[in-house]
Amino acid sequence: MEQIQKNIAQVEEKIAAAAKRAGRNPEDVLLLAVSKTKPVELIRQAVDCGLHALGENKVQEIMDKYAPMGEGIHWHLIGHLQTNKVKYIIDKVDMIHSVESMKLAEEINKRAAAAGVVMDVLVEVNIAGEESKFGVKAEDTEAFLREIAPLPNIRVRGLMTVAPFVENPEENRTYFRKMRELLVDINAKRIDNVNMDTLSMGMTGDYEVAIEEGATIVRVGTGIFGERYYPERQQ
Repeated sequence: MEQIQKNIAQVEEKIAAAAKRAGRNPEDVLLLAVSKTKPVELIRQAVDCGLHALGENKVQEIMDKYAPMGEGIHWHLIGHLQTNKVKYIIDKVDMIHSVESMKLAEEINKRAAAAGVVMDVLVEVNIAGEESKFGVKAEDTEAFLREIAPLPNIRVRGLMTVAPFVENPEENRTYFRKMRELLVDINAKRIDNVNMDTLSMGMTGDYEVAIEEGATIVRVGTGIFGERYYPERQQ
């Protein structure tokens, strides 16, 4: 508990410092604790320290942790989402960060309508054009947004990206800046039903640079919980 408390305090200090360097209010940046592969007992420590927004990459992990973690948690699905798994989380998550196909958007819309909710979503952008990453191309983002905007049971709140893994976070500054510019440019087009205010970008290694370039959600796992835990790999 003490170590996690210390980790959170350190991350929050860095968030505040990065925001101030950019002339921003630190309160405008959401620290999303990425709890993938972490046991409930460890996650609860972070919640007890004041973090109530949790991000998971996989539907199964949300399913496993949703009931044990109880009420008051704001779950975010941040990983690749298959259409056949939308139904399991539509009534459990506050936001889906990884919409990158019309097929997925339509499925979320359908399931949200059946559940009587309007789901907040982010469009995932492959800003660096990496073949190994999901997401729409930067140049296709506006057209994709125009296509999904009319769906009545999803609300496009902004954009998300997974930047390249780099040793020096400064290498990702250009990508984060492009994401911010893309968001501003699209908002300026005044597309019906598109008024985006959210940029989900930056992880443990580069969230300070992401905040300096406009991130409103940073996804931090290792910086809070330590290295990932894979039970099946333990001897």
